[in-house]
Amino acid sequence: MGKILKEALGDVQEAIDIFEFLAGEGRRLYGRTTPSELKNKLAFTIRIPLGVTAIITPWNFPIAIPAWKISAALITGNTIIFKPSSDTPLCAYALINILEQAGLPKGVINIVTGSGNETGSAIVKHPRIKGISFTGSVETGSWIRQNSGLKKISLELGGKNPIIVMDDADLDLAVEGIIWGAFGTAGQRCTAASRIIVHKKVYSSLLKKLLAKTKQLKIGNGLLPSTDIGPLVNKSAQEKSAHYTQIGLQEGAKLLCGGKIPKGKGFFFPPTIFTNVAPEMRIAQEEIFGPILSIIKAKNINDAIKIANSTQYGLSSSVYTKNMQYAFKAINEIEAGITYINSSTIGAEVHLPFGGVKSTGHGREAGWAGIEEFSEEKTIYIDYSNKLQKAQGID
Repeated sequence: MGKILKEALGDVQEAIDIFEFLAGEGRRLYGRTTPSELKNKLAFTIRIPLGVTAIITPWNFPIAIPAWKISAALITGNTIIFKPSSDTPLCAYALINILEQAGLPKGVINIVTGSGNETGSAIVKHPRIKGISFTGSVETGSWIRQNSGLKKISLELGGKNPIIVMDDADLDLAVEGIIWGAFGTAGQRCTAASRIIVHKKVYSSLLKKLLAKTKQLKIGNGLLPSTDIGPLVNKSAQEKSAHYTQIGLQEGAKLLCGGKIPKGKGFFFPPTIFTNVAPEMRIAQEEIFGPILSIIKAKNINDAIKIANSTQYGLSSSVYTKNMQYAFKAINEIEAGITYINSSTIGAEVHLPFGGVKSTGHGREAGWAGIEEFSEEKTIYIDYSNKLQKAQGID
């Protein structure tokens, strides 16, 4: 999919880490034991598998995201129908080959390739599939909710993630996080930082530092160690970024750098920064999934949080500040599944839950939450009183 080499290695390492972590969770499929309300009666819970589960994954993390889902589904005892993105099917094939070489019985995981309209639709509607885990667009996620019946579903549907930079922030640290969050993977992450909300006192200073660093980024072949930004996944993605650049200009935003498809081969698009962006502009509201960054000015922490919450999404968020009052206010009030303090919007760790709120979807992946998504909690009662005990209060 064009990811640069160091990010591709990180993609693979994340898969290694999640399999290692969830293998250990197989010894911790904990239930709860609690006293019964009646004498000589035991009450506890266990976790049981869903059965046949479906995993539908995107192209931007073609190893890590399938690994997040597959590892949790396997360790809780499910079998899997796995539909990878049509843009990256060979990565999926390589991953399943590795699992089979490691001893996974054939038939436990079954790859099914094809379009979402045909293959995806058949999977979602199939009566024997009991659970679905999907990562992709809001539109497709909404369709799955409407057509999956009573299946257990987990949806991760993208974001419009903000980084708030307060007037007391370390600007050099903030710029480093912005560059990584906005332009890593060419902006093709659901956790990409696509909105920078800057306190008015440091607005100009931050822009100067950010522009200087952005102009140093090298675009090119992802296999070359010197490359910072590789190509977008396909021509459609490239054209979408160009289209949103025109939308931004039409809305009155100021183009600070980038914005044009470069000449030559490859689906490249340069890092693009807009200033003079109003929170209601489309470039500040809609997920672009390209290296396009909107800079928005804020009056204070309350204004910054209000702007951060002004989109339909709620996946990741970040605040750069040395003021703990600002930090905890943001933690409590930003509408997002993830909040970072003095770090970028990307970098989720495999032993912690991942997911968002609002139109970002529902459910969580990774950590203990992955266990909960791919299993059900069953309540068990064992009565050893040797008589029929009715519920408390019944004579």
